[in-house]
Amino acid sequence: MYNYFLIIILFVALSSCGTPQPNAPFREENKEAKSLLEGIWLDDNTETVLMKVKGDTIFYADAATAPVAFKIIGDSLMTYGARTNSYKIEKQGEHIFWFHSAVGDVIRLHKTDTESDSLAFIHTQEIPVYNEVLKKDSVVMFDNVRYRGYVYINPSKIKVMRPRVSEEGLGVDNVYYDNIIHICVYEGRKSLYAKDITKQMFKNVVPDDFLQWAILSDMDFTGIDAKGYHYQATVCVPDNATCYMVNITVNRNGELFYELVK
Repeated sequence: MYNYFLIIILFVALSSCGTPQPNAPFREENKEAKSLLEGIWLDDNTETVLMKVKGDTIFYADAATAPVAFKIIGDSLMTYGARTNSYKIEKQGEHIFWFHSAVGDVIRLHKTDTESDSLAFIHTQEIPVYNEVLKKDSVVMFDNVRYRGYVYINPSKIKVMRPRVSEEGLGVDNVYYDNIIHICVYEGRKSLYAKDITKQMFKNVVPDDFLQWAILSDMDFTGIDAKGYHYQATVCVPDNATCYMVNITVNRNGELFYELVK
């Protein structure tokens, strides 16, 4: 009898495993609704240009805001940047688009046919990269020997996307460019040490959730002692008062050591 019940239980279990379970309903992208968004859109209340839609991308009139990929799925506008955002669509037509912002307000837009409104998006053609190098040098004495430490702050093309909520209540990404900082120490004309420093080198001392939005913003040569050459790096989130300071020590063998300033 025991074997009989065991066979029945085993049969039921196998049957259950083999039965396909209903999946969550798959929601396809609404291509027709997406095509209706092609064009330049103005705010109903202020008549200011807010965004331009072309293909799969939304461009914002704010020069500091990065373009973002988007889809319309079901009754929602989905944007895909540093974070994924979802906005419920209230009303849509060929020249009208209403949707709920991240804070619950209804954003009411209308499409413009005025050619001059496209001037708000000249910056989307190419985001400028500034190539000016900032040079700083310091002279210090140690054991009656004169040393000179150099810092070269080099702007790069490494983009850092920082998510924020715009005045209209949209989740957008501000675009910044990180720096690569070259440090070196000379005794007279003799180069004792030279190396490029990037923010990724501080991943073991600066929290990851801060470092991903931050840039390596500054560096200072602070002196020489028996332990080696000393610098202090500043890692900051742009447009934010929060920064981390990192002390860098380079010993006479060229080895780097990092310590967070507390």
